[in-house]
Amino acid sequence: MAETARTAVRNDNIRDISPAAAVAAAELRTELSVVVPVHNEAENIPSLVGEIVAALADAGSFEIVYVDDGSTDATPAALAAARQLVPMLRVLRHARSMGQSTALRTGVLAARGHWIATLDGDGQNDPADIPALLARARELARQRGDNAVLIAGWRSQRRDGWYTRWQSKLANGVRSRLLGDGTPDTGCGLKVYARGLFVALPYFDHMHRFMPALVKRAGGEVHSMAVNHRPRTRGRSHYGMLNRLWAGIVDTAGVMWLARRARLPDTLEFGNEPTPAARTRPFARARN
Repeated sequence: MAETARTAVRNDNIRDISPAAAVAAAELRTELSVVVPVHNEAENIPSLVGEIVAALADAGSFEIVYVDDGSTDATPAALAAARQLVPMLRVLRHARSMGQSTALRTGVLAARGHWIATLDGDGQNDPADIPALLARARELARQRGDNAVLIAGWRSQRRDGWYTRWQSKLANGVRSRLLGDGTPDTGCGLKVYARGLFVALPYFDHMHRFMPALVKRAGGEVHSMAVNHRPRTRGRSHYGMLNRLWAGIVDTAGVMWLARRARLPDTLEFGNEPTPAARTRPFARARN
């Protein structure tokens, strides 16, 4: 896999990816799906796809799943061009914009990989961080004996303007204080978790902002890891004060309601000894 998927990405462009090598990589058994929701990010498609392929050259079998959330710019054309060069790239499209959480859910449900890595499509998340997050997720899954783990990226050195950083810090602080999720950066799009874990979580609009709290509610474990963060060089941000804080107040109250009503029984299979190993967890056994 290291040889077949290896690519030399020069000049921040995907044209140097070998289609033959990508075909060979795509035909292998898929362990990881990289899900990228995008809306009007045409300028960022070529460079980010190329970076993902380069970052995962030694990571095992993988696929890339882009979800175009009803873009009105040249995003569909950019994705179509990328698919000609990267056969492990799959493209899904919403007829109209449904929001980031719905786009993520569409991608995860369509994903073939056991593990999911998510990235924002604006190029600010660094795909080179994915292997380390994936390794940590696998390690925790082995320790726990199940896949109820979430590794969340933490943009400890954000490359945004002061106003964006202030908004994000305020929103993260409010959510963390009310939900007790112990996560310093819930808004970071870079996360790794098992597909089965995501599917078992309750779905609602804006749920991507509450993944740590939802995973903890389900009895899972959440760890944050510092990741690289880069300035946006193309396109424009889709978020502001309204959707970072005020629009999340009702959602936060809803997640608090869900958390208070969570019930996590210890279930024993009849006929087995009542040991910790015999207890049935709500998620699949660890897979590495």
